Amino acid sequence: MEWYLKVLKQYADFSGRARRKEYWMFYLFNIIFTIVASIIDGVLGMPIFYLIYALAMLIPGLAVAVRRLHDVGKSGWMFLVVLIPLVGGIWLLVLMCTDSEAGDNKWGENPKKVPPASNPEILDAA
Repeated sequence: MEWYLKVLKQYADFSGRARRKEYWMFYLFNIIFTIVASIIDGVLGMPIFYLIYALAMLIPGLAVAVRRLHDVGKSGWMFLVVLIPLVGGIWLLVLMCTDSEAGDNKWGENPKKVPPASNPEILDAA
């Protein structure tokens, strides 16, 4: 849930990098909340909750996808590959599942990098 909230706090931040875990945990909770909204709409007989939720999550979903593409070393514009029928969606899925680009890139430092002072193994050895 903390990853979902992290994405919401960076609502429209299209710069920087997002780890695989951040991206996929956001989409996991997004799917769960979408299903809940759809069930509520089915009970009420009108799609109001689903539409409100879908519109509210449009910008954060795009922002985390662009940051995820930055993490694998691609431009955010690469997201438009999804417009290519069949092949585009598969290629985007492959990019979203790819591990982070090692080291820093032009979109920032690797989000997996742990500062040495906070690494417990180093603290124990000292």
